[in-house]
Amino acid sequence: MAIRNIITIEEEGPFLHKKCRPVDRFNQRLWTLLDDMAETLHEANGVGLAAIQVGILRRAVVIDIGDGVRELINPVILEKSGEQECTEGCLSIPGKWGITKRPQHVKVRAQDRKGNFFEYEGDGLLATASCHEIDHLDGVLFLSHVTRMLTSEELEHMNIPEE
Repeated sequence: MAIRNIITIEEEGPFLHKKCRPVDRFNQRLWTLLDDMAETLHEANGVGLAAIQVGILRRAVVIDIGDGVRELINPVILEKSGEQECTEGCLSIPGKWGITKRPQHVKVRAQDRKGNFFEYEGDGLLATASCHEIDHLDGVLFLSHVTRMLTSEELEHMNIPEE
């Protein structure tokens, strides 16, 4: 496993707006990517990471809200319900946090690293992370969902470092 470089909006902003292609080969190369993404996510203290954020235009995501890594290949949101206001940031937009509105509940269908289909449902942070990461695969950044950016004082009060 290896730590990959996370692309930031300052470095490669236009790249992050590209649409990712479906994964069609479930092989060692994909498994290495997923392992590297999980290690990179943990090293960066993040909640989710999409392949595009490490320079790979494929529909692959890892999410860890504290209950273990979820690997999502070719994920699709099947259902959304409710609404929640969230504090959201992004590893590709360091030091910037905003208030967003996201679904309270989602149902997602994806494939695992071997190509098997599965579904899961999530509320709260898992719903937010799922929407955030799947948006990345379509070139959409959380900034398009922000109702208000947090101020330096708010970030300081929440013990979130500005970078």
